[in-house]
Amino acid sequence: MREALVTGGADGIGLAIARALASSGHRVTIADLEADKAVSRAAELGEAHRGIACDVTIESLVVAAASRAPFDILVNNAGIGDSHLPTLEQGLDAFRRVLDVHLAGTFLMTREVGRGMVGRRRGAIVNLSSIAGLTGLPKRNAYGAAKAGIVAMTRAMACEWAGAGVRVNAVAPAFVETALVKKLADAGRIDLTTLRRRTPIGRLIATQEVAAAVAFLCSDAASGITGAVLPVDGGWTAFGDFGDASKG
Repeated sequence: MREALVTGGADGIGLAIARALASSGHRVTIADLEADKAVSRAAELGEAHRGIACDVTIESLVVAAASRAPFDILVNNAGIGDSHLPTLEQGLDAFRRVLDVHLAGTFLMTREVGRGMVGRRRGAIVNLSSIAGLTGLPKRNAYGAAKAGIVAMTRAMACEWAGAGVRVNAVAPAFVETALVKKLADAGRIDLTTLRRRTPIGRLIATQEVAAAVAFLCSDAASGITGAVLPVDGGWTAFGDFGDASKG
């Protein structure tokens, strides 16, 4: 049974990914800030799975998480939202925190899990980027910079480790139907109707759709794919015309 580690796997996209990997025969370790929830979610997957506490910005905790098993699969999903404030109102501490969690956290976990993968000459890593890392989203400076950095790091590591049998890819979702997106909509920071009209398929992305793309990139069916960034965005990044992309 292949061992898989999913960071930020207790909720949302991460939980959907954990479920997809478990259903395809992997033994899943959910690493999350919320230890109790990680343990509970892992138990829901079955007795073979486990949940652990991990803050991906703390090196010692990342090292400990990576040592729990010789992982065959790593999905770097842990992340936080940004401020959604105009640039002139953004604080440096908040900016740095977003980069620390998304970018440094992905680097640290990949470095530590990657040690074992390179040593065994096999493994698949999938990083969570975003359309924010591929396009320009106003007021999303820190998040966009972090996700663009993940794209560059994905490609660099993919080229470095390809000869060692380790594949590194990324997915770049558009707005996904999660509790965080609902919270932003309820707070008036995003407008769901506008987002649906901007997306050619006319709706937000489901967590299961992101998970399916991740599971594919982790699988042997993607054995010839490395250094790729797969948009799971309903056509968002493809659309270049004027006006709405759909009727929403």
